[in-house]
Formats: sequence, C-alpha cells, structure tokens
Amino acid sequence: MNQIINMFLRLVMRKAMSKGIDAGFKGAAGMARKRGGRGGQPQGEIDDYGNPTDQNRGQSATPERDRIRAERRAKRDQR
Repeated sequence: MNQIINMFLRLVMRKAMSKGIDAGFKGAAGMARKRGGRGGQPQGEIDDYGNPTDQNRGQSATPERDRIRAERRAKRDQR
C-alpha cells in the first residue's frame, strides 16, 4: 500500500514541478518579448570566459576612460 501512495505522490509532484518550470520559462519568454527580444544591441563574439570581444580591442570606448586609466597608471608607477 505504501508503494502505491509513493508512486502516486511522485506522479503528482512530477506534474506539478513540470507545470511550474514550464510556466517560468513561458513567463521569461514573455518578458523578453516585451523588452524587444533578440533585436537588442548587436554584440560581437564572446571569449571563453563570457567576456565580449570587439574588433576595436585595445581601444576604450571614451577618451575620458583613457585619461583616467593613464592617471591610474602614473600613480601606480610612482609607488
């Protein structure tokens, strides 16, 4: 009798889990659709560690960032 109850509980729990997981995936897909989905910003290749790589490798996005980096390097070299 105990085996039958266990089988029934496993069946019910499996169905409940799959419904919850399916609902979560559908909700996430719906949110992605609302945000624009796959039509977002184009992204270059991604390296082995998950970091985006560009053809402009070595060049920063702004001259301000270059200036800040140069100041930090100068401070570090003075130590």
